[in-house]
Amino acid sequence: MAVPSTCLASLRVACSNCNLRELCLPVGLSGTELGQVEQIVATRRKIRRGEALFRAGDRFESLYAVRLGFLKSTLMSPDGHEQVTGFHMAGEVVGLDGISAEAHTCDTVALEDTEVCVLPYERLEEIAAAVPSLQNNLRKVMSREIVREHGVMLLLGSMRAEERLAAFLLNLSQRFEARGYSRTEFVLRMTRAEIGSFLGLKLETVSRALSHFAQDGLIEVEQKHLRILDSDRLRAVLGSSVSKEAH
Repeated sequence: MAVPSTCLASLRVACSNCNLRELCLPVGLSGTELGQVEQIVATRRKIRRGEALFRAGDRFESLYAVRLGFLKSTLMSPDGHEQVTGFHMAGEVVGLDGISAEAHTCDTVALEDTEVCVLPYERLEEIAAAVPSLQNNLRKVMSREIVREHGVMLLLGSMRAEERLAAFLLNLSQRFEARGYSRTEFVLRMTRAEIGSFLGLKLETVSRALSHFAQDGLIEVEQKHLRILDSDRLRAVLGSSVSKEAH
């Protein structure tokens, strides 16, 4: 179904002039191809801090490109334990978990007031079939998700507590830099308990490791504000296992 021209004019602000277009699905598309993608952006959706973008079991209908804000994805175990499986920031696409079973398998909740672009999946597939560059970008997004999951398995399976935390901070640093922000000074949108859940560590262990890094002059941390003082020494905590690639 065609989108009214009055709507398209406003949607082009979301894609053509968006400062995240080089991180999002439209990366590398021509002007004509970008226009086709713009036609499927159904709406922008705002989610307040603490609200869910979607819950496990919700029908899968759309992918969501994060425009502003920060989200976390979690799984709930049968005994009611919440496990954080990922953190998502501007320029990233969420909702891929629902493609296979046509229902979401996790909860994705805003850690701060967040805005996403809604991409109806059926329309996205139609456009991707006609736009090879977009289809390739979709494959890359899915591939990055697989690589991210492998990285998490490595963190949980073979790294000591301080190695896990160092890898996490360096990854955040790279992701912020890719979005034009400082790679050495940023705000942790998630709590220490949420970091621990993601890394498979207890809250006390996360707090202790952060204190050790601060005492050794690797970082400064005041509540949620973190500053990396020595990236090389923080990277050295990982030894040869560090990956310099942002996910």
